[in-house]
Amino acid sequence: MSTDIPRTALQLRSLVKASGELELSLASVDVPTPGPDEILVRIEASPLNPSDLGLLFGAADMSTAKASGTAGQPVVTARVPEGAMKGMAGRVGESMPVGNEGAGVVVAAGSSAAAQALLGRTVAVLGGAMYGQYRCVPVAQSLALAPGATPADGASSFINPLTALGMTETMRREGHKALVHTAAASNLGQMLNKICQQDGIGLVNVVRKQEQADLLKSLGAAHVCNMASPTFAQDLTEAIAATGATIAFDATGGGKLAGQILSAMEAALSRTAGTYSRYGTSTHKQVYLYGSLDPSPTEFVRNFGMAWSMGGWLVFPFLQKIGPEASGALKARVVAELKTTFASHYAREISLAEVLDLEQIAVYNKRATGEKFLVNPNKGLA
Repeated sequence: MSTDIPRTALQLRSLVKASGELELSLASVDVPTPGPDEILVRIEASPLNPSDLGLLFGAADMSTAKASGTAGQPVVTARVPEGAMKGMAGRVGESMPVGNEGAGVVVAAGSSAAAQALLGRTVAVLGGAMYGQYRCVPVAQSLALAPGATPADGASSFINPLTALGMTETMRREGHKALVHTAAASNLGQMLNKICQQDGIGLVNVVRKQEQADLLKSLGAAHVCNMASPTFAQDLTEAIAATGATIAFDATGGGKLAGQILSAMEAALSRTAGTYSRYGTSTHKQVYLYGSLDPSPTEFVRNFGMAWSMGGWLVFPFLQKIGPEASGALKARVVAELKTTFASHYAREISLAEVLDLEQIAVYNKRATGEKFLVNPNKGLA
């Protein structure tokens, strides 16, 4: 290992105590030496994705958050409601590193040819614990970026791009021709729009605000339905009828939206049904819940016949299911289109200490469209 690599480095940790308290802190951890087929990456960019915030804060009520410690070693504590502690049982007492994906420069490499080939390269990496200054991962969990790409360019190379590509791939494999996507003005939603425009796929975008609708339309989206509009149900049905969408990916998870989508699909299909059936239309309608932006229970009225399904969907089990060759083709497309189709946009870059600043938490924990933060664990350091 190079002599300019420190022996210890900082890593963000999240701990739920048996007392019902969440504690966030920066721990000093040993910097590992890479094994034969591993690389050590100096992490310079890692996004604050909703899935990361779920692990970071758990079920804590962040309105009770308090700050202590020092500027360089801040500590944040918050109360976990008594009723939510049951759901935290599996992680009580375990100090957990956070951060699903990131990017940086390979500063040390194992002895294998594959590892040595990445020495000095800028790579995207996956595998958790990315809110830390250094991360050692197997070569297989890295993605070498094209020359000229920065860590910020590659920070979100895995979750959002592969989720968007996984949605269209799932659509094709399950025999659908168009899809519906909710929370559609997000970074992921913008990527999905670009993919669908390039690949000639019909896409119905569902958003919550007019400014989000305007953003997507400015990017060429043909069908955008605003949930705040009094004509939302009608607009959704018309867009589904126009595209023929019979599969949806819902990021909200809770509430009535998934059921509304199924109802709109059935209403659109009924327009061309040859004969009436009390069991509804025969075309299968599928809604996948892939997020939980709305933590409330999922509610629906069964007015969409019998040919329907609702279930969960996650990108990494899907990639395992389709195998290394098919998933490798999706990853190659991400690298080739990193600065175009899969470009991500961030509202702010913050350091590890700033992740634990209460004012910063109040902003990024809103999980608002257009307010995604980028963590640079080595910000301000040489």
